[in-house]
Amino acid sequence: MSFLKFWFIGLVMAALLTSPAIAEQLPVERIKLPPGFKIETYARVPGARSISIVESLNLAFVGTRGDSVYAILDANKDRRADRVIRVKSGLRVPNGIVWHAGYLYVAEQHRIVRFKAPDLTTLALAKPEVLFDALPDLGHHGWRYAGMGPDGMLYVSVGAPCNICRLEGLTGTIIRIKPTGGKPEIFASGVRNSVGFDFQPNTGEMYFTDNGADGMGDDSPPDELNHAPNKGLWYGYPYFGGGHDRTPDFKGQKLPRTPIFPVVEFGAHVASLGVHFYEGSMFPSTYKNDAFVVQRGSWNRTIPQGYRVMRIRFDKAGKVLGKQIFADGWLDKHGEYWGRIVDVKELGDGSLLVSDNHANAVYRITYKK
Repeated sequence: MSFLKFWFIGLVMAALLTSPAIAEQLPVERIKLPPGFKIETYARVPGARSISIVESLNLAFVGTRGDSVYAILDANKDRRADRVIRVKSGLRVPNGIVWHAGYLYVAEQHRIVRFKAPDLTTLALAKPEVLFDALPDLGHHGWRYAGMGPDGMLYVSVGAPCNICRLEGLTGTIIRIKPTGGKPEIFASGVRNSVGFDFQPNTGEMYFTDNGADGMGDDSPPDELNHAPNKGLWYGYPYFGGGHDRTPDFKGQKLPRTPIFPVVEFGAHVASLGVHFYEGSMFPSTYKNDAFVVQRGSWNRTIPQGYRVMRIRFDKAGKVLGKQIFADGWLDKHGEYWGRIVDVKELGDGSLLVSDNHANAVYRITYKK
């Protein structure tokens, strides 16, 4: 490498450096967890939302609803964040991110792109390779979620551009596309706004959250966790606002198809987002293959609810056994919140990272007997 090129790359990386990982602590002592579990502030990241962990690079990428993607560095592998770096800027709502096979994939509001990213130096200089440029370019529910499936396809959620309305084109779906680009196919439809999904380790089948409609009352409709074992299923929106609750706009109208109802119903307006199936060995063995679901919290309910991480219990056959609160305390007893959590992912040691775009933070949850 020439001196000038080395010097230029050094300038680029220096310009991207933003701050030490933790500028100030947050009141994590308010978070209630089961015995043996502990939560700490892992890093401060502006507008932290979707997380993609890359163990081979000792970092976690973090997407936002602004214009930037960040990386949390753990250079010495001690499971403590060292620095936070802004790795890409000038994007449009880069909420959906996933790193795979040397590329950082970003689902923006209007398109899907990828950047060469075998290391941060290459990523700093990489130009976007456009994989698909015809996502519905509409701001309402325009923040995407992205993930790589066990079939090697890139999955992206595309929310409905409204509260309750008739869907057109790719709106209200989860699509999938080859990682090299091309025309996407609709994997699931009748989905109001999913901002989280994962694939069950034993079966490879998708489970995704869906946010219920607003304006139907404090306790209606429920938020959802849905099962998508194969493509082509319809999940009922806009005829259903969530669960079995019919929307006033479409009540009485004949259903176009037989709907698939959720495997878990949550409280109304809790804003269930990120989903992760636990595969590690740090937590007790009873947590293996259970799912964690992050609830960002209500904005339009008389008495707020949500602001917590739920645990969804599964049996060995992959059937849901029930749900229970795992981490709670971002909402105080007076109905005031100090954090709104978004996504959950697992580090290589089995601990969990949880993002918070209100407190501009990423937390780490560990367990010790």
